[in-house]
Amino acid sequence: MPRLLLRGADLGDVEAVLFDKDGTLSHSEPNLLSLAQARVLACLEQVAVAQRAPLQDLLERAYGLQAGAIHPAGVTAVAARDHNLIATATALAQVGLGWPEALTISEAVFAASDQGDRRRSGEPGSTSNLTAGLRPLLEELHSAGVACAVISNDDRAGIEHFLASHNLGGLFAGYWSAEHRPRKPDPAAVHGLCAELGLAVGRCALIGDANSDLQMARAAGIPTQLCIGYMDGWSSPPPLGEPHPLIHHWSELRVQAAG
Repeated sequence: MPRLLLRGADLGDVEAVLFDKDGTLSHSEPNLLSLAQARVLACLEQVAVAQRAPLQDLLERAYGLQAGAIHPAGVTAVAARDHNLIATATALAQVGLGWPEALTISEAVFAASDQGDRRRSGEPGSTSNLTAGLRPLLEELHSAGVACAVISNDDRAGIEHFLASHNLGGLFAGYWSAEHRPRKPDPAAVHGLCAELGLAVGRCALIGDANSDLQMARAAGIPTQLCIGYMDGWSSPPPLGEPHPLIHHWSELRVQAAG
């Protein structure tokens, strides 16, 4: 069986690598930043002038907006669309709107903002870029017979558009999206994806940019040394905890073919 090496250190046998998408496979920050800013502005237009300053502060903190960047552990970076919507409605409720009105406004804002989401617009260059050095690693894994899969809180359409836009379909065996149940960070999401692809959980690695990814992987039964944190997907490094090994560039990870 192929073995995974990190900076020359042997991490063990692998038959598959499960990848997070935003902030791991894709440099999503520019497009997510634009989307979050559009949602903030659209929400501000729906409330009274006196409510705008406190609402803007609440939304920016909830979304993880900071100095023209996205906090890699914030709701925009990590959570599914419906959790972002609930966070938005909660902020609206905190400035005095009733919950039904807050939820209705949030749904309308998200529907309108989705129309301008460049990640899935279909325009040339609209999808998020691959993180630096990713494709050679994916090709190396594929050549060594190691399956690759996506486990993400993006929806099916977003994952499929990303893979198709970068011609990665042939390098990925499948994916688990926000529309699958259960979804991450439930450890059963790892079990579901592995069962769907006929993989043994204990012979998989998982690479993600959030503590919730790595904790999920360990709870699912992936060996600790194969629960790997990726550090280079955001303008500020994600706050990942020990004892997980960390990757700063994809060139640090290599595959030793079986035999």
